[in-house]
Amino acid sequence: MYAPAPLRRQLNRSGLLLLGPAFVAAVAYVDPGNFATNIAAGATYGYLLCWVVVGANLMAVLVQYLAAKASIATGRTLPQLCRDHFRKNTSRGLWAQAELVAIATDLAEVVGGAIALNLLFGIPLLLGGVITGAVSFALLIYQSKRGQRPFEAAIIGLLAVVLVGFVVSTIQAQPSASGVVGGLVPRLDGTDSLVLAAGMLGATVMPHAIWLHGALVTDRHWKTIRSTAGKQRVLRATRIDVAVAMALAGAVNLAMVVVAAAALTGAGAESLDSAHAAIGDRLGQLPALLFALALLASGFASSSVGTYAGSVILEGFWQRHVPLAVRRLITLLPALLILAIGIDPSRALVVSQVVLSFGIPCALWPLVKLTATRRIMGSLVNRLPTTLAACLVATAVSVLNVVLIVLTLRG
Repeated sequence: MYAPAPLRRQLNRSGLLLLGPAFVAAVAYVDPGNFATNIAAGATYGYLLCWVVVGANLMAVLVQYLAAKASIATGRTLPQLCRDHFRKNTSRGLWAQAELVAIATDLAEVVGGAIALNLLFGIPLLLGGVITGAVSFALLIYQSKRGQRPFEAAIIGLLAVVLVGFVVSTIQAQPSASGVVGGLVPRLDGTDSLVLAAGMLGATVMPHAIWLHGALVTDRHWKTIRSTAGKQRVLRATRIDVAVAMALAGAVNLAMVVVAAAALTGAGAESLDSAHAAIGDRLGQLPALLFALALLASGFASSSVGTYAGSVILEGFWQRHVPLAVRRLITLLPALLILAIGIDPSRALVVSQVVLSFGIPCALWPLVKLTATRRIMGSLVNRLPTTLAACLVATAVSVLNVVLIVLTLRG
């Protein structure tokens, strides 16, 4: 339902009607993988890894802003820009890893939705995975039939369910303020905490959201960004869009860690189902219900966004349109296989997030190079401080992944 014409004109002049794409991208930052890694972090290490959530979210603000800016300046998605400006072998390599990222992403989202349906209704995990895949596909059909804004509204509604669930749980958990503040000081506790920190980073700075964000902007604002003045207007709105959306996603992620640290430490809540049971025992049945509903909303929303990202990746790198049903099936099958053969779903979620952390540099470095090139970006080229900050983020993530490999191999 749209606002009356006078109100719409006023909102349009203020730029508020330009907001929305970043909120769809933000769903990727509160997907079931975040639930798994953040709950595991809080339950195992208390408030120790709060700094990882805050740091990753600050990275996400810059990264998502640059991803949107690249498409505002060029009218092209990031996969299209890589195809246009990189060598064929490089482009194909980026596509291959992006497809693996899409599969790992969908694994987390479908498995998370299946766990939520099992917690709420006792539905078997495999059937729950099929239902999650079907609902995400229905959301994408809704987007193709009704357009971008109704789709954004549906996704934001599901995001609100996640936010409300953890606001209530945080209030009930009564976390330690000093513990949270102490957790903002960067430190680790052995290799296992580093693996978990890498998973938290992979769950927060999502590679597929980097590939997708530009498409969300161009799909929504393709008429406006055809002029220089329009590009500037959309860019100003995008700064607000990204800041607000990422702040909300960051607050939810921090709340996950804080709730687990306050209520689940020592409860043996290393999986989502055990976390749900422990929340019910320690905080009451309402927070437990809201936790399961938040997980379900996250699975439905993030799975549809992940499939959308997969389509953007394939079409951008190969200039080939793949029907949504086929795209949905490609990334759904591995998740259903995991559920069918009985692998621990919560463990699979955490591992998938570690895999995603290795995909971040492959999206970040091309993005930094493209947005720092005046020939491509024109007047919207990055300023030197922005490029340096982006290089610092990409370097930090790359170094973390190398250290993770070395420590893991050494046991």
